[in-house]
Amino acid sequence: FVLCVLASVVSARIGMPLLLVFLAIGMLVGEDGPGGISFDDVETTYRIGTLTLAVILFNGGLCTDVRSFRVGLWPALWLATVGVVVTALIAGLAAAWFLQLPWLEGLLIGAMVGSTDAAAVFSILHSRGLQLKERVDATLQIESGINDPMAIFLTIALVGILSSDHAQPDWQALAMLFAQQMGVGALVGLDGGKLLLWLLDRIDPGPGMHPLLAFAGALLVFGATAVSGGSGYLAVYLAGIVIGNSPRPLRGIQNIHRFHDGMAWLSQISMFLILGLLVTPKQLLPVALPSLLIALVLILIARPVAVVLCLLPFRFAWREQMFVGWGGLRGAVPIILALFPWLGGLADARLFFNVVFFVVLLSLVIQGWTVAWTARRL
Repeated sequence: FVLCVLASVVSARIGMPLLLVFLAIGMLVGEDGPGGISFDDVETTYRIGTLTLAVILFNGGLCTDVRSFRVGLWPALWLATVGVVVTALIAGLAAAWFLQLPWLEGLLIGAMVGSTDAAAVFSILHSRGLQLKERVDATLQIESGINDPMAIFLTIALVGILSSDHAQPDWQALAMLFAQQMGVGALVGLDGGKLLLWLLDRIDPGPGMHPLLAFAGALLVFGATAVSGGSGYLAVYLAGIVIGNSPRPLRGIQNIHRFHDGMAWLSQISMFLILGLLVTPKQLLPVALPSLLIALVLILIARPVAVVLCLLPFRFAWREQMFVGWGGLRGAVPIILALFPWLGGLADARLFFNVVFFVVLLSLVIQGWTVAWTARRL
């Protein structure tokens, strides 16, 4: 942790994505690095990843200005739904081809790398003092907050199909499940956020307790939604938006923002350290070439095609489309989703995890290191 915090200073100066630094430190303390720690507890990694992702999304909602929805909501919705499906389809077919896998297994890899992590982009852009156009900024931010549920849904659906001896998928049941996830997630997230906002406005437990009430309330919204059959990730993001955009000044809001900003960094460090610890670097070498090819298809073909198709009705300039395409970094969510096949007992789970991990690494290196340069050129 100390190394991660200290490395953030160097990272900001050279433009390296912080998430890449955290992953690298996790790998260095692992079994193939000087740390020599042997760690292969997938279930604990999944639990930590789930919890930390909920905290990160809640903070993302707190920092989202609802006024940006005026220019970015509909483009972001298309990218977060249709865009994820198109990206997963193209990248999945490429994965099946390069890895010589059945098409369903290839689509599973595509689904796992289908969602973006704009948090990495904005940490670089803001550290370099760059300001994006409002519509581009809003589209990327909102997309990153709401596209995870679609990737999670596709991954769970494909893992379920593959673990049931390749049974014919029940598309009607899958459509109903998706509607339930989104509907319950949106309903509980908005209502839970309003209830939490009412509590924060009416109760004064003291300056130090206000952020804790918001934090515990956010996790309660996340858990209640998941238990109710909805998308906890969507719910906790929407709850954050409700609280962060209170119609009147909220008592202790500055403390809430400071606390959750720190908790979001704590969560990102925790998540990437343990994901880096879980991976065995020497096992990445056999999949290096096909993973590189999949990453190139994802970055240069799948994401740009999805962006052009989804933004076509909204008349984005070609330079804006190019940047939205290039700014679609992959981050923590694909690696966490790569744990699902392990938990589902699939035979090639280790292969899926290694490929997805390598693709995320390449995305952070190729796109993460050049996103600020690309913003300036475009």
